[in-house]
Amino acid sequence: MSLTCLVENAALITLDPNHPACFTGWLAVDEAGKISDMGEGKAPSALSATAAEVIDAGGAFVAPGFVSGHSHLSTSGSRGLGSNCMLYEWADHMTRYTRHCDAEDIYWVTLHGSLDFLSNGTTTAYDFADSRLPFYMEEAREMVYGPFKPVEYQFEQIRAKSDAGLRYIHSTMINDQVGTDAEIEDRFGESLDYANSLGHPEFHLGHAISGSVQWSSDPQTAHREVAIMKRFGVINQPHFLETPENIEFQRSKFKWYEDAGALGPDLIFGHFIHPTEEMKCKCAACNVAMIWQPAANGRLGSGFADIPGLLDKGMRVGVGLDDQAASDLSDPWQNMRLGLYMQRAANQDPTILTVEQMLYLHTMGSASALGISDRVGSLEIGKYADFLIVDPRDPDLGPVWNPIATYVLAVSLRNLKSVWVGGKCVQKDGKSLHPLAKQSSDELHGRLGRIAKEIVGKEAGF
Repeated sequence: MSLTCLVENAALITLDPNHPACFTGWLAVDEAGKISDMGEGKAPSALSATAAEVIDAGGAFVAPGFVSGHSHLSTSGSRGLGSNCMLYEWADHMTRYTRHCDAEDIYWVTLHGSLDFLSNGTTTAYDFADSRLPFYMEEAREMVYGPFKPVEYQFEQIRAKSDAGLRYIHSTMINDQVGTDAEIEDRFGESLDYANSLGHPEFHLGHAISGSVQWSSDPQTAHREVAIMKRFGVINQPHFLETPENIEFQRSKFKWYEDAGALGPDLIFGHFIHPTEEMKCKCAACNVAMIWQPAANGRLGSGFADIPGLLDKGMRVGVGLDDQAASDLSDPWQNMRLGLYMQRAANQDPTILTVEQMLYLHTMGSASALGISDRVGSLEIGKYADFLIVDPRDPDLGPVWNPIATYVLAVSLRNLKSVWVGGKCVQKDGKSLHPLAKQSSDELHGRLGRIAKEIVGKEAGF
């Protein structure tokens, strides 16, 4: 079998428990874009002869692409908005312009966000698609909804991620304010069918529900979500217990999911910062997972998630970059460090979360929580060859005494030399190699600039 590429002379960080934490070696990528072989030392000479490309990593780190278990790729043009606000007020600022997007606008906004993730080393993302039902928040924290957008608004966000070459789970709100139960379920199926029709199963890793109980006034929302989960065999990630605002009211809605029979391995709570001990124990017992967003939680003043406690109880925990409008810089190294430092400071204990655990959470932890660890999250034979080449000598970080510690604590985007998806280079020396990269930037600025001009002097409602 011929190879797409062979990577040699690499300091491999595989996240594979069958290998040392870091070792000098090689990996081979087959024509399907998957890792076909790997090992320590020098690669067999026979492999070099069959490889279309041989990459000498020069002793640099070669590590798996990051997995963002919680992302909003349509917010790439909304950074810096609501800069001193908590969640609900911030959400109104964050959607000020994008809620006026049409289907073509949202394609370019999402493409820009997807390429931004890829260029910064995140090769897989769980993406909360922008809802077809736009909203803004009134001062009383009531949501005011605009006109329901056409189905193409949903489709174009799917197409953008596939066109970008990002591996993704597409997550959509069921918008049960519109239509009968049957119509709501059929809408979800329509979205899934469209994703499958694009013919890129290597990128579209699955579909999911963006659980909306936090925003709902109807307990039947949880039952409708469970019905869709069962009918289509999909996972559900609700934003839940994210903010300290109205905390007791938020907590009361946990029973909605409990009564609906949602608690189980296909439910993943996004954020889950303010649960009671009883909730934590129930979720751990039912194999519910959670995704942690360190940068966004800090940015919005949401609080400290009890990551050590949840891990001790046996919950599956992953990490997400969240909004590009809430973490602002989609930098997974910054996200890891913020998370690590928050936990150590909050617990006054530098051993409460190790560098090895933190790296695992942003790769295999997220993949496991989302049910896709058979395909992404580590460098293992049979998985997609999504990897980063990271050079600690350019710029020089000094001697590498502990490779994982250096990778987590000292590496930054300036050390990221290239990003590879399926054994193909998609970013080199900080620049996206995607043919639409420049156009996506131009379109983002032009389209959101047009919207901003249209609402100048007006209320940013509908």
